[in-house]
Amino acid sequence: MTSSLFFNMTTLAYMASMVTFFIFLAGKNKTVGLAGSLLAYAGLALQTVAIGLRWKESYDVGFGHAPLSNLYESVVFFSWTIILIYLFIDLKYKYRIIGAFVVPFALLGMAWAQLGLNTGIEPLVPALQSNWLLYHVITCFLGYAAFAVACGVSIMYLLKASHEANASSNASAGGIMTMFPPTRVLDDLNYRAIMIGFPLLTIGIITGAAWANYAWGTYWSWDPKETWSLIVWFIYAAFLHARFTKGWVGKRAAWLSIIGFAATIFCYLGVNLFLSGLHSYGGK
Repeated sequence: MTSSLFFNMTTLAYMASMVTFFIFLAGKNKTVGLAGSLLAYAGLALQTVAIGLRWKESYDVGFGHAPLSNLYESVVFFSWTIILIYLFIDLKYKYRIIGAFVVPFALLGMAWAQLGLNTGIEPLVPALQSNWLLYHVITCFLGYAAFAVACGVSIMYLLKASHEANASSNASAGGIMTMFPPTRVLDDLNYRAIMIGFPLLTIGIITGAAWANYAWGTYWSWDPKETWSLIVWFIYAAFLHARFTKGWVGKRAAWLSIIGFAATIFCYLGVNLFLSGLHSYGGK
């Protein structure tokens, strides 16, 4: 069995999970919510096997590297980390409804990777031939995944807060909103997810600088990727600073979290696809 088959099965599992969560959102059946989580977990297990098989396949064709070297592999890994972080949140806090706002991110990544990107296994370019590849990519994408969860939770917060502020909301919307965690819980989950992601992003930037020095002889060159990574870091640093010193909570924190994730996606995909620089190989 090949990694491609398992990646296709993963995509189907995430699609089934998302649809199940939407049914849960409409019907409020706890068993359906549990099924949505279990399907996401099944997809995570399938994807873990697929990543392992692709790693083995790279050795079989003579390249022998971790499956983190091009855009296809990084998108697949990003989807995997999103579900991994969601699993942690789901098991710890038991708010199944969060899956309806997080699993779609992983599904979109997998669908795009499977349908729109080159899935071939390629040799590493010289700049990637380093153990720093694993340290840098894993920490960065775990941070990105935490920011994705924070974004999903922030969208939930804004929907819930808008409903609570609008006394004329219809009964149907009210029924759905009763399934959402309280706004204070959503605000706290947003903060906690960013508290997971920010240190990981920081480590990712530091390991990236060390890798850059190994590959190009300089720790920092203001490459577009490096510059946008720093912009993302400052956005989330501003989030934490404003929360600690100014008491920023609620809608302002939710919007800043969403803006931060939009900047994260541009740093990850926009820079690779639209800007040229030392990281251009990431757009393959």
